[in-house]
Amino acid sequence: MNVLVFDIETIPDLEGGRRLYDLDGLSDKDTASALFNLRRQENGTEFLRLHLHRVVAISVVLRSAQGLKVWSLGDEDSSEKELIERFYDGIERFTPTLVSWNGGGFDLPVLHYRALKHGVVARRYWETGNEDTSFRFNNYLSRYHQRHTDLMDMLALYNARANAPLDQIATLLGFPGKMGMSGAKVFDAFQDGDIKGIRDYCETDVLNTWLVYLRFQLMRGELDATGYEQELALVRDTLKEGGHAHFQAFLEAWQGA
Repeated sequence: MNVLVFDIETIPDLEGGRRLYDLDGLSDKDTASALFNLRRQENGTEFLRLHLHRVVAISVVLRSAQGLKVWSLGDEDSSEKELIERFYDGIERFTPTLVSWNGGGFDLPVLHYRALKHGVVARRYWETGNEDTSFRFNNYLSRYHQRHTDLMDMLALYNARANAPLDQIATLLGFPGKMGMSGAKVFDAFQDGDIKGIRDYCETDVLNTWLVYLRFQLMRGELDATGYEQELALVRDTLKEGGHAHFQAFLEAWQGA
């Protein structure tokens, strides 16, 4: 079975914000400031509504019979549309089990809105059994089905009051947690042209999610102790072989933890 863990990073959709709120003529910085202020006046938070998030990175961990792979979709110059197309194309080709942290509450709804904006076709993802009857009782869209496991939602027993941040859970389990950036700093990094830094950060986040998922699989008996340790060793070996500075930093933080 192919398991695809995913995470996205976003910035304010400045073009959409200008259109919706008649902000033409403002600089990018002033447009973002206006959107944050409008949102704060609306409900006391600067966290924008999900349809006003623009995707700038999608990072994944793929566990398949061929091994383990960690990467960010597209490249630093890829458009938002291309990133989203690559994500859904992977689902179309391989029908993986999706794993996320708060994917049902954030990542997937954002991808829905942005795919709608760009006209991205994702037939397999939206299947609910009309063409493939195996999707009738197990698809990507239903909250309690298994084709998408939202770890945060499931561990909280679908109770928002029990939700926990990935960073804190990963750290409690002895994994590195947040490294080098946070979601709140992504827009600043984007304005500085640091797309690579955003992609690297997203990859460490998705690695934390994968490691928490492995512990979850151990807890529910899908992995025994030997299998769990083998999976952890595979992660370490994959990161060492990758030769990337942020992977090495992740390994060092993991060892330190």
